[in-house]
Amino acid sequence: MARLGASAPVASYTRRNIPAYQVLDDAALLAIEAQADWILDRIGIEFRGDDVALDFFREAGARVDGQRVTFEPGHARSLCSTAPEQFTLYARNPEKNVQLGGDHVVLMPGYGSPFVSDLDRGRRYATLEDFQNFVKLTYATHWLHHSGGTVVEPTDVPVNKRYLDMVFSHLTLSDKPFMGGVTSPDRARDSITMARLVFGPEFMYQNAVIQGNINVNSPLIYDDTMSGALRVYAEAGQCVCVSPAIFSGAMGPLSPAAVAAQTLAEGMVGIALAQLVKPGCPVVFGSFHSTMNLKSGALTFGSPEANLATMVLSQLGHRLGVPVRSGGGHISASNAADGQAMQDSVGAMWATLLSGAHQVWHAAGWLEGGLVMSYEKFIMDLDHCGAMMTLLQGFEATEEAFGRDAYLETGPGENFLSTAHTLRHFATANFQPDIPEGGPFETWSENGSLRADQRATAQWKTMLSAYEPPALEDSIKTALSDFVTERKTAMKDEWY
Repeated sequence: MARLGASAPVASYTRRNIPAYQVLDDAALLAIEAQADWILDRIGIEFRGDDVALDFFREAGARVDGQRVTFEPGHARSLCSTAPEQFTLYARNPEKNVQLGGDHVVLMPGYGSPFVSDLDRGRRYATLEDFQNFVKLTYATHWLHHSGGTVVEPTDVPVNKRYLDMVFSHLTLSDKPFMGGVTSPDRARDSITMARLVFGPEFMYQNAVIQGNINVNSPLIYDDTMSGALRVYAEAGQCVCVSPAIFSGAMGPLSPAAVAAQTLAEGMVGIALAQLVKPGCPVVFGSFHSTMNLKSGALTFGSPEANLATMVLSQLGHRLGVPVRSGGGHISASNAADGQAMQDSVGAMWATLLSGAHQVWHAAGWLEGGLVMSYEKFIMDLDHCGAMMTLLQGFEATEEAFGRDAYLETGPGENFLSTAHTLRHFATANFQPDIPEGGPFETWSENGSLRADQRATAQWKTMLSAYEPPALEDSIKTALSDFVTERKTAMKDEWY
């Protein structure tokens, strides 16, 4: 397993070279942090059905009354202090290791959609083939740095078994970092066991190679499924991402300030539990939030209020001293890969990347508020991911960048197309998207008048047809396959 050594490189294209945007000043951030402390002191967080978690908090000095845990102001934050500010998440291919924290940005595909859509077959329930397709597409693009987790729900596989197929797919069809199962503590353990078969127990003892997504049952509840899975990942020293999910007006008050404070309160308690289980456990402070249409009750995405909360939560996470997973990304409530979808998505993604978030989920494919992963929107989003990552690089003001020799080759009124400077840089000077059509109307019309989503259809089909799996030792793949078969054989099919 020498190829997994700690000296492996980190992809340079995950770094930002422009500063994060600061929305609030210190006084406002302190007020939000004080409100989070007020929630934890006066209201508290319930851990339902998890006596082990309650014992951890009781022993740490928190107040435990039944299933509810309350904290003196500042106590929860102090319990988070052993979490690393930055860490490496190792990939099967060392060249695809990523850093979480610092000036790094890690993009991931969408997560959790039960449906998929494409222009050929329309909207339908997702299958294991769809799941595998999106893992392949994610592997094939360099704009997504992480394979994701439950990219879509493979509904043709029993609920209690599908996590095995998903982890197997991530480990065999891709060599990027990935996420494991969290829908029960046993499924979390199986995911970690599969990772050990690939990375080796000694390497995993000291390094994070897998993430678990722990959703808070907002408002202010951790159920035993989530807290139990959190403890499994933490015990193994693997990455725990704690993600409150607050829809303003439903799971918390309406204002961005209240959403930010409640998210911080819920997130700190989950991070604290991970640190109590194993001090130094790598964690990510996550969020998923949206506003509502208060006339209809429908969720909205990319709204200015939600985007402001996204930016403030990154500031709060930086102050907490842990990597931040943004609640944004290319998210939309639209039912099609249309103008509304891209308007929602661009607004949310701009706020996310300018905020200084370190890990961005739902960076490609999401429609209908996450109910659908669209093949076409996935490709359209990839183009925007590339544009945004290029923007984050900034530009250099160097002697070569100024191109003085080009001025000396030409004169006033002459063009620069054939200068040596242009010829040196034409291939890399500008970001080149894959699907936009910038030619004249006549050419576009002669080529079939294809819309962006239609051109995206051709692109995802081309990517899948060209896919070749990354190398994996036969013995490791056999061990994984045997483990999956053994575990599935021991279970009865459960469809609900």
